[in-house]
Amino acid sequence: METRTEKVTVADGSFDLHLWVPESGSGPAVLLIQEIYGVGPYIRQVAEKLAGLGYVVGAPDLFWRIQPGWASDNDEAGTAESLKVASRFDVPQGVADSALALARLRALPEADGGTGVLGFCLGGSIAYLLATAVETDAVASCYGSAVPGATGLMEKITAPLLFVFGGSDPYIPRDQVAQVERAAADRPNVETYVAERAGHAFLNHEAPQFHDPQAAPEAWERVLGFLERRLR
Repeated sequence: METRTEKVTVADGSFDLHLWVPESGSGPAVLLIQEIYGVGPYIRQVAEKLAGLGYVVGAPDLFWRIQPGWASDNDEAGTAESLKVASRFDVPQGVADSALALARLRALPEADGGTGVLGFCLGGSIAYLLATAVETDAVASCYGSAVPGATGLMEKITAPLLFVFGGSDPYIPRDQVAQVERAAADRPNVETYVAERAGHAFLNHEAPQFHDPQAAPEAWERVLGFLERRLR
């Protein structure tokens, strides 16, 4: 697959949009939104997997105003450092940057088909908020901590939307996940998948303190199936 980096220009500078292009040379586009670890090992591996399945993947460097190119290890030390960086992150600004990155991604000559958004943790929150402001063909939000407190925004989203949560997430308690389930219940465009025994960031196989090898495969297949149905 081809990899390259594009620049996205905004009013106060520019940031990197890392790209992965499948062997076919084109395909549906997926904006992949980072965790607090930046466009690090896990996000890059997810991008490679998606490109291997025929998607054109773009991962924006959303921490560029704080620490350009931030990509930490996913261990406990990396988590502590990443939390410090993330504490300085402006979420509305990050949503605005993501909207520009999405526009750049869907304008690429290699982008052929639907355009979706996939975000994990911090990225799961941004993906959800982005969907309230920008039209896209699919949005998958994985354990975004901002989602339960913003379920009222769901009525603004017309795109197919998938939520993935861990039912034993200490950062997003089960009662908060239930709020999302109730808000989504009567919305035909919204799906909710809860891995009841899993905790936070359970898909991240680069973070042993979070990864749940039993729950992750089924949840990941749910994400892939959702993208396949909506973007192909």
